[in-house]
Amino acid sequence: QVQLVESGGGLVQAGGSLRLSCAASGRTFSTVAMGWFRQAPGKEREFVAAISWSGGITKYGNSVKGRFAISRDNAKNTVYLQMNSLKPEDTAVYYCAAAKGSVRVDVIGYDYWGQGTQVTVSS
Repeated sequence: QVQLVESGGGLVQAGGSLRLSCAASGRTFSTVAMGWFRQAPGKEREFVAAISWSGGITKYGNSVKGRFAISRDNAKNTVYLQMNSLKPEDTAVYYCAAAKGSVRVDVIGYDYWGQGTQVTVSS
């Protein structure tokens, strides 16, 4: 069992940066792949980034490549999402998720979800 709590969301101007954190409880954190998704009002949940249990494999959604970076610290049971060059279209609730298997880019591949943190980018 893994419980996830996101933090770091907020309001930022276009072009700015934010770093999201996701703190995980449970002894299995270092063995699970982690991902970030986002959901804007009226839209489906969208894949943002994912990282393997070791940190050796990362994947990104096309809309965030080159601007966002995912990382993890297994000693702290925490995964991060550094978001740079933010755009108004990045506005959404951002969710952290954990997958028992390998790195996945689809919602259905994840077994545990956090409650989400709001990110709002003003123009």
